[in-house]
Amino acid sequence: MQRKHINNYTSVLITILLFMVGCKKQEYALPTPSGLLQNDVIKRTQGPNIVGQNIEFAYAMAIPPTNSKLVSAEVEASIAGAPGTYLENNSYFTNQSGVDVGVLVGQPSVTSGTKTTVTFTKDTSAATLRYFYVIPPEARGKTVSFKFTAKSKDGETASYSMGPYTIANMDMVRNLAVSNNNLAYISIADMTVYNAAAAATNAAKIDLVYLYRNLTTSAFNHSLVSPAADTLYLPGVTLPAGVNRSSKMIKVFNLQDYNLAQLQYGIYIDDLDFQQLNFGSAANFAINLKAEAGVWVETADGKYRAYIYINSVNSNGSAVISIKRLAL
Repeated sequence: MQRKHINNYTSVLITILLFMVGCKKQEYALPTPSGLLQNDVIKRTQGPNIVGQNIEFAYAMAIPPTNSKLVSAEVEASIAGAPGTYLENNSYFTNQSGVDVGVLVGQPSVTSGTKTTVTFTKDTSAATLRYFYVIPPEARGKTVSFKFTAKSKDGETASYSMGPYTIANMDMVRNLAVSNNNLAYISIADMTVYNAAAAATNAAKIDLVYLYRNLTTSAFNHSLVSPAADTLYLPGVTLPAGVNRSSKMIKVFNLQDYNLAQLQYGIYIDDLDFQQLNFGSAANFAINLKAEAGVWVETADGKYRAYIYINSVNSNGSAVISIKRLAL
């Protein structure tokens, strides 16, 4: 599992503020800035790179204002990004309160094929633009690289390459509502939740049943149960016709995947975690689940493994779940 590290992209600008003037203090003089256009990049997003999600960068560029001004910034990806890929036309800096502040410096970005470009409309000699690359399905299981290029009015260019970055094979869906006797039938193959009527028409894809039972004889509460589990674990449930699969499950706690939980936790589940699981003695039910708990799942046909995270639960018999899934 990967752990998240926090980066402060504003440190990038510190290294390239080329327009600083020299001064002396206690016999120390600041280094003489280069007269050239320079640039630097950091990757802001952490964890696995998942199809449909963003890879975000901060692209900083600067040239001494006495020499020239910036005219454009461009990012070229080795694989064209999905719709929604863009380069911000705001330059960002961090104020004294630690808040990121955007200043409009150019026209909205234009993407053509693998290239995304911002043309500057304000006279500026230093800028930090954010680039958001939406990972396309075509990149699944491959690697993607990026070339950042800044241009100045005097025709000078500076480039910086980033990557390659591996794109995960897994899929992800967040914040699915499940409810007792209604949206209770979970399909790992479809990464969605069905009611009883829809489950009957997708019976071969139903892997789990969500149910809530406030029993006095046992701690049942919020549970995920295979349709083929012993009926003791499906009290009061009448399954739709054909819903009969037996998925294997491993209940876990303290595995708050950052992508799914979207909280402060720094743990990421990646492809390798799914591949290393052992379901040899796994049950086909997981009862008494609580918020921030999770369940590893292997489907009956062995096609998929998934991690279902419990985002929240309600005593009215409903919950919110999020899923990461790997096709085997």
